[in-house]
Amino acid sequence: MAVIHRTTLEPTKLELLTAWLPSRPWYHGGAGEPRPAGAGGFRLDDPRGEVGIEFMVVTDSSGAEPAAYLVPLTYRGAPLDGAEHALIGTAEHGVLGRRWVYDGCHDPVLVAETAALIEGRARAQAQNLTDTPDREVTRAHADEGPVPADLTTVVDTAEHTELSAPDGTVLRVLRTPRPAPDGPPLPEPGTSGHVAGAWELPDGTRAQGLFLVLRTPPRA
Repeated sequence: MAVIHRTTLEPTKLELLTAWLPSRPWYHGGAGEPRPAGAGGFRLDDPRGEVGIEFMVVTDSSGAEPAAYLVPLTYRGAPLDGAEHALIGTAEHGVLGRRWVYDGCHDPVLVAETAALIEGRARAQAQNLTDTPDREVTRAHADEGPVPADLTTVVDTAEHTELSAPDGTVLRVLRTPRPAPDGPPLPEPGTSGHVAGAWELPDGTRAQGLFLVLRTPPRA
């Protein structure tokens, strides 16, 4: 169970993302510096209690129109071997000390717990509360077997980050989530699983939309 500490983080997550977001191919902000604001998200628990896992939604008003971005993050007490390219930055936590903050799509702990969430073996937790399920997060799985643990090939596009396994399974992280027009979002055709969540729009209204979609190859 992840414990939410009421303390400081220097620099803050939003400050780290201000510098990092423009380097991403799925960022569509204006020519100036991003102006990210926290808009929602959820957490997952690392069974070993070593890695912080957060799916964070930020809105950015620097472009012609406000945009939302989904940023999976992991927080570690030491560098993750071989993941220098995925390091967003380091920050000083008021209780835990120095933390290495990573793009979670490249962190095997986040990938494993995301698979567990899709399968129903893990529960999404409230972003800012300890031991409190996030009931706005929904998931579904077609029960075609376990989600592969080796989703290790990561490719960024203009709209999503794609994680793929050797068996052809693909997990898409929808980096630019969009509100579902009519209530809770439905899975896309041809998908075998998904995760949906909620965030706050710049006008203060609450939106729901897909965060993750899973596609698996036909099974013999």
